[in-house]
Amino acid sequence: MYSEKHYVNRIGWLRAAVLGANDGILSTTSLVIGVAAASTAREPILLAALAGLVAGAMSMAAGEYVSVSSQGDTEKADIAREKRELETMPAMELQELTNIYEKRGLTTELSRQVAEQLTAHDALDAHIRDELGINETSTAKPLQAALASFAAFVAGGILPFLVALLAPVKQMVYYEYGMAIVFLASLGAVAAKTGGSSITKAVIRISVWGTIAMVASAVVGYLFGTYAG
Repeated sequence: MYSEKHYVNRIGWLRAAVLGANDGILSTTSLVIGVAAASTAREPILLAALAGLVAGAMSMAAGEYVSVSSQGDTEKADIAREKRELETMPAMELQELTNIYEKRGLTTELSRQVAEQLTAHDALDAHIRDELGINETSTAKPLQAALASFAAFVAGGILPFLVALLAPVKQMVYYEYGMAIVFLASLGAVAAKTGGSSITKAVIRISVWGTIAMVASAVVGYLFGTYAG
């Protein structure tokens, strides 16, 4: 039996996971690079990395939860409004559904038939899906998004922390940058593969923007170290 493969059902958790891991790698690495460029001791570098890792993971989870919850509140408000309109003006809602199918390419007569049959089956479900564009794939899941972001940030941030723990202090900036590019490129490749998109584009995009962020952090660190000295 033929089964068509789609990637759209992965959008919700994949976006949160990639964003969290990318931010974990990039923000922790940038923080380590900035401190390492201004310090000759390992302790402040590790302390900064650990603090950034914990604070970043909590911030990422909280931000994702609030953001997705807001999306969910909007969806619920729209669904409640749609339910009221179906109860108070069913004829107008039926015509609205007919117009939607007609704009998608069906004839007026067929659009009306489809709208009537779907309305008879489950009017609210038809309007939620075809008018509001809300479905199981796109429905907001705040807790899932928050947990995915938290776990992904920690998974990403622990990598530059280990580099800070093991790499020579004098060459810390170069080790962090080099390994971060490897981590980011790997993340981009895995995300692209999982989402069915171009691996090359994903790797280039994530590496270029990662480099810009880390160079900026290194410049600030060097300037800070120079003035502090």
